Amino acid sequence: MDPAALEMIRSLPLWNGTPEVTVLKGGITNRNFRVVDGGRSYVVRLGDDIPVHHISRQNELAASRAAHAAGISPAVIHHQPGVLVLDHICGRTLTPEDVRSPACLERIVPLVRACHRETGRHYRGGAMIFWAFHVIEDYAATLGDAGSPHAGRLEGLLRRSRQLERAAAPFDIVFGHNDLLAANFLDDGERLWLIDWDYAGYNTPLFDLGGLASNNELGQDQEKWLLEAYFEQPLRDELWRRYQAMKCASLLRETLWSMVSELHSTIDFDYAAYTADNLARFERAYERFQQLEA
Repeated sequence: MDPAALEMIRSLPLWNGTPEVTVLKGGITNRNFRVVDGGRSYVVRLGDDIPVHHISRQNELAASRAAHAAGISPAVIHHQPGVLVLDHICGRTLTPEDVRSPACLERIVPLVRACHRETGRHYRGGAMIFWAFHVIEDYAATLGDAGSPHAGRLEGLLRRSRQLERAAAPFDIVFGHNDLLAANFLDDGERLWLIDWDYAGYNTPLFDLGGLASNNELGQDQEKWLLEAYFEQPLRDELWRRYQAMKCASLLRETLWSMVSELHSTIDFDYAAYTADNLARFERAYERFQQLEA
């Protein structure tokens, strides 16, 4: 336990006594803690804005409130600069193996659809746009300016990104979560919740669907089922090609995110290994996309 973090948490003006604080594992853009006070449990997230990753904590706060109003995320209890306190949901975070389960996927689809259809209706204030292709361009500039060891790859990766952006058009726009890792789904035994709104903003639904598939390594048959279940209609070849392009973009964005984090993050996490894993998965996905385009 970081003594400064513990002092910060205990000084928050909402406790009835001296709260019990424990570290929650996970979180690679913030630090998370479980706090028990007066018989009630809370999650405290500590994290400042991260401009290099386009993370605004004010946006995260507004998205968290909107997602709770939409019925898909825990309530916001308190906030102040660098601190977000949420209601604690007793449950477990999913694993990629969980997500690949057909029964679990059937529960995830309506949750993602609710995120896209309902959350934006409750969002208050100026909302973010999360455009993966812009993020990729910005990350590449950051890496080039910093003399990243990955700088030699950037020209080729940007060329592919621009090809993918052309191939993924036209675009529908929804309010997206934009970080559908398995660990951002919480199962309380009765229902699923969607948590961690650091990257929330308007985007194409295919980014979330492609990210869900790539982050959790869904098989091709599962991907086709996912698209048909989400859009509630038979899958067309044109949508399949656009989806594959966005899935590649989600993997490329995650790869460059990790490359930038290698340079800038102070959180204890093996970003180099994460970069290598995501780059390899991007290369495999891009090769399959090229086969579709041939």
